[in-house]
Amino acid sequence: MSSSTAASGIDPIPEAAPLSLCAREPHVPADRLVAEMVPPPRFDSVRFATYLPDPNQPSQTEAVRVLSEFAAGLGGAHAVGGAKRGLFGLGRSRAPKAPAGPRGVYLDGGYGVGKTHLLASLWHATPAEPSLKAFGTFVELTNLVGALGFQKTVQTLSGHRLLCIDEFELDDPGDTVLVSTLLGKLVEAGVALAATSNTLPGKLGEGRFAAADFLREIQGLSAHFRPLRIDGEDYRHRGLPEAPAPFTDEQVTKAAYATAGASLDDFPHLLDHLARVHPSRYGALTGDLRAVCLTDVQPVKDQSTALRLVVLADRLYDREVPVLASGRPFDTLFSEEMLNGGYRKKYFRAISRLTALARDAKGLVET
Repeated sequence: MSSSTAASGIDPIPEAAPLSLCAREPHVPADRLVAEMVPPPRFDSVRFATYLPDPNQPSQTEAVRVLSEFAAGLGGAHAVGGAKRGLFGLGRSRAPKAPAGPRGVYLDGGYGVGKTHLLASLWHATPAEPSLKAFGTFVELTNLVGALGFQKTVQTLSGHRLLCIDEFELDDPGDTVLVSTLLGKLVEAGVALAATSNTLPGKLGEGRFAAADFLREIQGLSAHFRPLRIDGEDYRHRGLPEAPAPFTDEQVTKAAYATAGASLDDFPHLLDHLARVHPSRYGALTGDLRAVCLTDVQPVKDQSTALRLVVLADRLYDREVPVLASGRPFDTLFSEEMLNGGYRKKYFRAISRLTALARDAKGLVET
Protein backbone atom coordinates (compact mmCIF):
# COMPACT_ATOMS: atom_id res chain seq x y z
CA MET A 1 0.00 0.00 0.00
CA SER A 2 1.38 3.47 -0.84
CA SER A 3 2.05 5.93 1.96
CA SER A 4 -0.60 8.32 0.63
CA THR A 5 -3.22 5.54 0.61
CA ALA A 6 -2.39 4.59 4.16
CA ALA A 7 -2.45 8.19 5.30
CA SER A 8 -5.91 8.77 3.85
CA GLY A 9 -7.35 5.62 5.43
CA ILE A 10 -8.66 4.36 2.11
CA ASP A 11 -8.70 0.61 1.64
CA PRO A 12 -6.50 -0.48 -1.26
CA ILE A 13 -8.34 -1.53 -4.40
CA PRO A 14 -7.46 -5.09 -5.44
CA GLU A 15 -5.49 -4.06 -8.50
CA ALA A 16 -1.79 -3.53 -9.19
CA ALA A 17 -0.34 -0.97 -6.80
CA PRO A 18 0.63 2.32 -8.47
CA LEU A 19 4.20 3.53 -8.70
CA SER A 20 5.65 6.18 -6.40
CA LEU A 21 7.83 9.09 -7.49
CA CYS A 22 9.15 9.28 -3.94
CA ALA A 23 10.67 5.82 -4.35
CA ARG A 24 12.67 6.85 -7.42
CA GLU A 25 16.19 8.30 -7.46
CA PRO A 26 17.27 8.22 -11.12
CA HIS A 27 20.91 8.52 -12.15
CA VAL A 28 21.56 9.51 -15.76
CA PRO A 29 24.98 8.67 -17.31
CA ALA A 30 26.80 11.51 -19.05
CA ASP A 31 26.59 9.89 -22.50
CA ARG A 32 22.82 9.56 -22.10
CA LEU A 33 22.56 13.26 -21.25
CA VAL A 34 24.07 14.07 -24.64
CA ALA A 35 22.08 11.47 -26.59
CA GLU A 36 18.80 12.71 -25.11
CA MET A 37 19.31 16.32 -26.19
CA VAL A 38 16.40 16.15 -28.64
CA PRO A 39 12.87 17.65 -28.52
CA PRO A 40 10.74 15.94 -25.84
CA PRO A 41 7.82 13.64 -26.78
CA ARG A 42 5.18 16.39 -26.85
CA PHE A 43 7.20 18.22 -29.50
CA ASP A 44 8.57 15.25 -31.43
CA SER A 45 6.14 15.66 -34.33
CA VAL A 46 5.63 19.43 -34.37
CA ARG A 47 6.62 21.42 -37.43
CA PHE A 48 6.24 25.00 -38.63
CA ALA A 49 3.24 23.81 -40.66
CA THR A 50 1.49 22.58 -37.50
CA TYR A 51 1.92 25.90 -35.67
CA LEU A 52 -1.38 27.79 -35.85
CA PRO A 53 -0.70 31.54 -35.60
CA ASP A 54 -3.35 33.68 -33.96
CA PRO A 55 -4.71 35.86 -36.81
CA ASN A 56 -4.86 38.77 -34.36
CA GLN A 57 -1.13 38.46 -33.57
CA PRO A 58 0.98 39.16 -36.69
CA SER A 59 4.19 38.60 -34.71
CA GLN A 60 3.37 34.87 -34.61
CA THR A 61 3.21 34.62 -38.41
CA GLU A 62 6.38 36.67 -38.66
CA ALA A 63 8.16 34.34 -36.23
CA VAL A 64 7.38 31.34 -38.45
CA ARG A 65 8.80 33.16 -41.47
CA VAL A 66 11.97 34.30 -39.72
CA LEU A 67 12.67 30.91 -38.17
CA SER A 68 12.03 29.06 -41.43
CA GLU A 69 14.59 31.27 -43.15
CA PHE A 70 16.99 30.82 -40.24
CA ALA A 71 16.74 27.02 -40.53
CA ALA A 72 17.28 27.13 -44.30
CA GLY A 73 20.39 29.23 -43.75
CA LEU A 74 21.92 26.49 -41.61
CA GLY A 75 22.17 24.06 -44.54
CA GLY A 76 25.44 22.97 -46.05
CA ALA A 77 28.74 22.61 -44.25
CA HIS A 78 29.34 23.53 -40.64
CA ALA A 79 30.12 27.21 -40.33
CA VAL A 80 33.75 26.55 -39.45
CA GLY A 81 34.62 23.49 -41.45
CA GLY A 82 31.76 21.00 -41.33
CA ALA A 83 33.81 18.13 -39.89
CA LYS A 84 31.58 15.64 -38.10
CA ARG A 85 32.90 14.88 -34.65
CA GLY A 86 32.55 12.11 -32.13
CA LEU A 87 30.65 12.25 -28.88
CA PHE A 88 33.29 14.30 -27.12
CA GLY A 89 34.59 16.19 -30.14
CA LEU A 90 37.63 13.98 -30.72
CA GLY A 91 39.42 14.19 -34.04
CA ARG A 92 38.30 17.70 -34.95
CA SER A 93 40.62 19.93 -36.88
CA ARG A 94 41.25 23.62 -36.23
CA ALA A 95 39.03 25.84 -38.29
CA PRO A 96 38.68 29.54 -39.06
CA LYS A 97 36.70 31.69 -36.69
CA ALA A 98 32.97 32.11 -37.30
CA PRO A 99 31.71 35.36 -38.81
CA ALA A 100 31.09 38.25 -36.42
CA GLY A 101 27.59 39.35 -35.43
CA PRO A 102 24.58 37.58 -33.87
CA ARG A 103 24.48 33.90 -34.69
CA GLY A 104 21.28 33.12 -32.90
CA VAL A 105 17.60 33.89 -32.46
CA TYR A 106 15.95 34.54 -29.13
CA LEU A 107 12.21 33.91 -28.88
CA ASP A 108 10.76 36.27 -26.30
CA GLY A 109 7.11 36.23 -25.28
CA GLY A 110 4.60 35.32 -22.62
CA TYR A 111 3.81 31.77 -21.57
CA GLY A 112 1.55 29.77 -23.85
CA VAL A 113 2.29 31.54 -27.16
CA GLY A 114 3.98 28.45 -28.64
CA LYS A 115 7.65 29.32 -28.21
CA THR A 116 8.70 25.73 -27.49
CA HIS A 117 6.66 24.53 -30.49
CA LEU A 118 8.56 26.97 -32.70
CA LEU A 119 11.93 26.08 -31.15
CA ALA A 120 11.34 22.36 -31.74
CA SER A 121 10.14 23.10 -35.28
CA LEU A 122 13.40 24.92 -35.91
CA TRP A 123 15.32 21.87 -34.67
CA HIS A 124 13.36 19.58 -36.99
CA ALA A 125 13.68 21.96 -39.97
CA THR A 126 17.44 22.45 -39.69
CA PRO A 127 19.05 20.36 -42.46
CA ALA A 128 21.48 18.32 -40.37
CA GLU A 129 21.66 14.86 -38.83
CA PRO A 130 20.12 14.63 -35.33
CA SER A 131 23.60 14.01 -33.92
CA LEU A 132 24.59 17.48 -35.14
CA LYS A 133 21.68 19.25 -33.45
CA ALA A 134 21.05 19.61 -29.71
CA PHE A 135 17.84 20.56 -27.89
CA GLY A 136 17.58 20.96 -24.14
CA THR A 137 16.35 23.17 -21.35
CA PHE A 138 18.59 25.68 -19.66
CA VAL A 139 18.86 23.53 -16.54
CA GLU A 140 19.76 20.48 -18.64
CA LEU A 141 22.53 22.45 -20.36
CA THR A 142 24.07 23.60 -17.09
CA ASN A 143 23.82 20.04 -15.74
CA LEU A 144 25.64 18.77 -18.83
CA VAL A 145 28.53 21.07 -17.95
CA GLY A 146 28.50 19.68 -14.41
CA ALA A 147 28.54 16.08 -15.68
CA LEU A 148 31.14 16.43 -18.45
CA GLY A 149 33.17 19.40 -17.30
CA PHE A 150 33.41 22.69 -19.17
CA GLN A 151 36.04 21.76 -21.75
CA LYS A 152 34.39 18.45 -22.73
CA THR A 153 31.04 20.20 -23.05
CA VAL A 154 32.60 22.71 -25.43
CA GLN A 155 34.23 19.89 -27.40
CA THR A 156 31.00 17.88 -27.49
CA LEU A 157 28.78 20.70 -28.72
CA SER A 158 31.27 22.51 -30.96
CA GLY A 159 30.65 20.10 -33.83
CA HIS A 160 26.92 20.82 -33.81
CA ARG A 161 25.09 22.85 -36.42
CA LEU A 162 22.51 24.12 -33.91
CA LEU A 163 21.97 24.35 -30.15
CA CYS A 164 18.39 25.02 -28.99
CA ILE A 165 17.93 26.14 -25.37
CA ASP A 166 14.40 26.13 -23.97
CA GLU A 167 13.35 28.08 -20.86
CA PHE A 168 16.46 30.26 -20.84
CA GLU A 169 16.70 31.89 -17.42
CA LEU A 170 19.54 33.13 -15.23
CA ASP A 171 18.78 32.45 -11.59
CA ASP A 172 22.20 33.13 -10.08
CA PRO A 173 25.49 34.87 -10.93
CA GLY A 174 27.35 31.58 -11.36
CA ASP A 175 25.06 30.52 -14.19
CA THR A 176 25.49 33.93 -15.81
CA VAL A 177 29.25 33.61 -16.08
CA LEU A 178 29.14 29.91 -17.00
CA VAL A 179 26.60 30.23 -19.80
CA SER A 180 28.08 33.45 -21.15
CA THR A 181 31.48 31.77 -21.48
CA LEU A 182 30.08 28.53 -22.90
CA LEU A 183 27.95 30.19 -25.57
CA GLY A 184 30.83 32.47 -26.53
CA LYS A 185 33.02 29.42 -27.16
CA LEU A 186 30.30 27.70 -29.18
CA VAL A 187 29.63 30.75 -31.33
CA GLU A 188 33.37 30.98 -32.06
CA ALA A 189 33.19 27.35 -33.20
CA GLY A 190 30.35 28.19 -35.59
CA VAL A 191 27.41 26.77 -33.66
CA ALA A 192 24.09 28.53 -34.32
CA LEU A 193 21.98 29.27 -31.25
CA ALA A 194 18.26 29.50 -30.59
CA ALA A 195 16.59 30.06 -27.25
CA THR A 196 13.20 30.71 -25.69
CA SER A 197 12.44 32.78 -22.62
CA ASN A 198 9.87 35.05 -21.06
CA THR A 199 12.60 37.67 -20.54
CA LEU A 200 14.54 39.70 -23.08
CA PRO A 201 18.27 38.75 -23.16
CA GLY A 202 19.31 42.17 -21.89
CA LYS A 203 17.01 41.77 -18.87
CA LEU A 204 18.08 38.29 -17.76
CA GLY A 205 18.63 38.01 -14.03
CA GLU A 206 16.58 41.12 -13.32
CA GLY A 207 14.74 40.83 -10.02
CA ARG A 208 16.70 37.69 -9.05
CA PHE A 209 20.24 38.83 -8.21
CA ALA A 210 22.47 41.91 -8.59
CA ALA A 211 22.30 41.82 -12.37
CA ALA A 212 24.04 45.19 -12.65
CA ASP A 213 27.21 43.60 -11.27
CA PHE A 214 27.18 41.11 -14.13
CA LEU A 215 26.15 43.54 -16.85
CA ARG A 216 29.12 42.68 -19.08
CA GLU A 217 28.25 38.97 -19.09
CA ILE A 218 24.56 39.69 -19.70
CA GLN A 219 25.39 42.07 -22.54
CA GLY A 220 27.73 39.44 -23.97
CA LEU A 221 24.89 36.93 -23.98
CA SER A 222 22.57 39.42 -25.62
CA ALA A 223 25.07 40.07 -28.41
CA HIS A 224 24.81 36.44 -29.55
CA PHE A 225 21.08 36.70 -30.30
CA ARG A 226 18.60 38.49 -32.50
CA PRO A 227 15.50 38.99 -30.33
CA LEU A 228 12.24 37.84 -31.90
CA ARG A 229 9.15 38.99 -30.02
CA ILE A 230 6.07 36.73 -30.07
CA ASP A 231 2.86 38.23 -28.73
CA GLY A 232 -0.40 36.49 -27.92
CA GLU A 233 -2.58 34.77 -25.36
CA ASP A 234 -1.95 31.42 -23.70
CA TYR A 235 -3.10 28.94 -26.36
CA ARG A 236 -3.54 26.18 -23.75
CA HIS A 237 -6.68 27.88 -22.44
CA ARG A 238 -7.87 29.78 -25.51
CA GLY A 239 -11.57 28.94 -25.92
CA LEU A 240 -11.39 25.96 -23.53
CA PRO A 241 -13.48 25.36 -20.40
CA GLU A 242 -12.05 25.94 -16.96
CA ALA A 243 -9.81 23.22 -15.58
CA PRO A 244 -11.62 20.68 -13.38
CA ALA A 245 -11.71 21.34 -9.68
CA PRO A 246 -9.54 19.06 -7.51
CA PHE A 247 -10.97 15.62 -6.82
CA THR A 248 -11.21 13.81 -3.49
CA ASP A 249 -8.41 11.67 -2.09
CA GLU A 250 -10.56 8.60 -2.67
CA GLN A 251 -11.17 9.46 -6.34
CA VAL A 252 -7.47 10.12 -6.96
CA THR A 253 -6.40 6.93 -5.21
CA LYS A 254 -8.94 4.76 -7.07
CA ALA A 255 -7.83 6.27 -10.39
CA ALA A 256 -4.18 5.59 -9.58
CA TYR A 257 -4.90 1.93 -8.86
CA ALA A 258 -7.06 1.60 -11.97
CA THR A 259 -4.56 3.25 -14.37
CA ALA A 260 -1.63 1.17 -15.60
CA GLY A 261 1.65 3.05 -15.27
CA ALA A 262 0.27 5.69 -12.89
CA SER A 263 2.09 7.01 -9.85
CA LEU A 264 0.50 7.94 -6.53
CA ASP A 265 2.14 10.26 -4.02
CA ASP A 266 1.29 12.59 -1.19
CA PHE A 267 2.10 16.10 -2.47
CA PRO A 268 4.06 17.37 0.58
CA HIS A 269 6.15 14.17 0.59
CA LEU A 270 6.84 14.58 -3.13
CA LEU A 271 8.07 18.15 -2.62
CA ASP A 272 10.48 16.86 0.04
CA HIS A 273 11.71 14.17 -2.36
CA LEU A 274 12.32 16.65 -5.18
CA ALA A 275 14.87 18.40 -2.97
CA ARG A 276 16.97 15.20 -3.05
CA VAL A 277 16.87 14.78 -6.86
CA HIS A 278 18.70 17.17 -9.19
CA PRO A 279 16.19 19.02 -11.41
CA SER A 280 18.01 17.80 -14.54
CA ARG A 281 16.86 14.27 -13.59
CA TYR A 282 13.16 15.10 -13.35
CA GLY A 283 12.71 13.91 -16.93
CA ALA A 284 14.11 10.49 -16.02
CA LEU A 285 12.01 10.57 -12.85
CA THR A 286 8.78 10.85 -14.84
CA GLY A 287 9.66 9.51 -18.30
CA ASP A 288 7.73 6.21 -18.28
CA LEU A 289 4.62 7.33 -16.38
CA ARG A 290 1.12 7.24 -17.87
CA ALA A 291 -0.34 9.54 -15.20
CA VAL A 292 0.69 11.32 -12.00
CA CYS A 293 -1.79 11.18 -9.11
CA LEU A 294 -1.29 13.51 -6.16
CA THR A 295 -3.16 13.77 -2.88
CA ASP A 296 -3.27 16.74 -0.50
CA VAL A 297 -1.98 19.44 -2.89
CA GLN A 298 -1.09 22.51 -0.83
CA PRO A 299 0.43 25.94 -1.49
CA VAL A 300 4.22 25.87 -1.72
CA LYS A 301 5.88 27.52 1.25
CA ASP A 302 9.27 28.64 -0.07
CA GLN A 303 10.84 29.76 -3.31
CA SER A 304 13.41 26.96 -3.67
CA THR A 305 10.65 24.36 -3.47
CA ALA A 306 8.51 26.38 -5.86
CA LEU A 307 11.26 26.51 -8.49
CA ARG A 308 11.75 22.74 -8.28
CA LEU A 309 8.02 22.29 -8.79
CA VAL A 310 8.21 24.51 -11.88
CA VAL A 311 10.81 22.18 -13.41
CA LEU A 312 8.70 19.11 -12.58
CA ALA A 313 5.65 20.73 -14.21
CA ASP A 314 7.71 21.45 -17.33
CA ARG A 315 8.94 17.86 -17.62
CA LEU A 316 5.44 16.43 -17.10
CA TYR A 317 4.08 18.77 -19.74
CA ASP A 318 6.88 17.89 -22.18
CA ARG A 319 6.03 14.22 -21.76
CA GLU A 320 2.25 14.73 -21.90
CA VAL A 321 1.68 13.10 -18.50
CA PRO A 322 -1.78 13.96 -17.11
CA VAL A 323 -1.91 15.09 -13.47
CA LEU A 324 -4.84 14.13 -11.24
CA ALA A 325 -4.93 15.83 -7.87
CA SER A 326 -6.86 16.36 -4.65
CA GLY A 327 -6.47 19.25 -2.26
CA ARG A 328 -6.05 22.85 -3.42
CA PRO A 329 -6.42 24.04 -7.04
CA PHE A 330 -3.20 24.52 -9.00
CA ASP A 331 -3.76 28.26 -9.31
CA THR A 332 -3.27 28.57 -5.53
CA LEU A 333 0.14 26.85 -5.45
CA PHE A 334 2.18 30.05 -5.35
CA SER A 335 1.76 33.00 -3.00
CA GLU A 336 0.99 36.54 -4.14
CA GLU A 337 4.54 37.49 -3.20
CA MET A 338 5.91 34.78 -5.53
CA LEU A 339 3.56 35.75 -8.35
CA ASN A 340 4.72 39.36 -8.09
CA GLY A 341 8.43 38.58 -7.75
CA GLY A 342 11.33 37.98 -10.13
CA TYR A 343 10.22 34.44 -11.01
CA ARG A 344 6.57 35.32 -11.65
CA LYS A 345 6.65 34.27 -15.32
CA LYS A 346 7.96 30.84 -14.36
CA TYR A 347 5.16 30.39 -11.84
CA PHE A 348 2.45 31.48 -14.27
CA ARG A 349 3.86 29.06 -16.85
CA ALA A 350 3.73 26.23 -14.30
CA ILE A 351 0.12 27.06 -13.39
CA SER A 352 -0.81 27.13 -17.07
CA ARG A 353 0.83 23.79 -17.81
CA LEU A 354 -0.46 22.02 -14.70
CA THR A 355 -3.96 23.27 -15.48
CA ALA A 356 -3.72 21.80 -18.98
CA LEU A 357 -2.48 18.48 -17.55
CA ALA A 358 -5.29 18.47 -14.97
CA ARG A 359 -7.76 18.88 -17.81
CA ASP A 360 -6.13 15.92 -19.57
CA ALA A 361 -6.47 13.82 -16.40
CA LYS A 362 -10.21 14.40 -15.94
CA GLY A 363 -11.08 11.29 -17.94
CA LEU A 364 -9.19 9.03 -15.52
CA VAL A 365 -11.87 9.59 -12.93
CA GLU A 366 -14.78 9.55 -15.35
CA THR A 367 -13.59 6.22 -16.76
